[in-house]
Amino acid sequence: MENGAARPAQAVIVAIDGPSGTGKSSTSKAVAAQLGLSYLDTGAQYRAITWWMVTNGIDITDPTAIAAVTGKPEIISGTDPSAPAITVDGTDVAGPIRTQEVTSKVSAVSAVPEVRARITELQRSIAAAAELGIVVEGRDIGTTVLPDADLKIFLTASPEARASRRSGELKGADVNSTREALLKRDAADSSRKTSPLAKADDAVEVDTSDLTLQQVIECVVTLVEEKRAAK
Repeated sequence: MENGAARPAQAVIVAIDGPSGTGKSSTSKAVAAQLGLSYLDTGAQYRAITWWMVTNGIDITDPTAIAAVTGKPEIISGTDPSAPAITVDGTDVAGPIRTQEVTSKVSAVSAVPEVRARITELQRSIAAAAELGIVVEGRDIGTTVLPDADLKIFLTASPEARASRRSGELKGADVNSTREALLKRDAADSSRKTSPLAKADDAVEVDTSDLTLQQVIECVVTLVEEKRAAK
């Protein structure tokens, strides 16, 4: 990493990957806040560029059309874990990017190689600028975005546990239909040609199916502190 020498010795870059509904966001934010690290939700960036495409009437089924405008939106991500902000062309999109319309289209947009190249570059620059270290969560952080991360964690959970959590987040959602949607998203994310969802060879796998959020947070904090102590 280019400016790694400027970082304090205890600064760590932590990559947390895994499919939806495994507790990634809640865990990553809490760990970053507890350890005084920056935080980046890379999924929000893909949602943001998808929101921009939808808002500007781009044909989501046409990868060429998506690729042609990938460089247009200005996406700025805040890295404060207690209030992670995201704007597109100066507009706060933290709420709009969580709509069902965006959620249903984000896999198609994020599969376009030009989109991944643009967002990956953005993610790397944010990580490089985090002086005290950062927790970066997503689907291809340990494998593609930050392959030299100090610590890589891959969160998993049973489809049932994931659907139960996600339907709790999406008020009124049916658990069975949520489970189907999650499995469909897994298949799309795992089979795409560019940076598929995958566990890095040197990642620590944590199955969160039977753990409370607090237990998952404690587990990850321990792993980070061990890595810091070994630096």
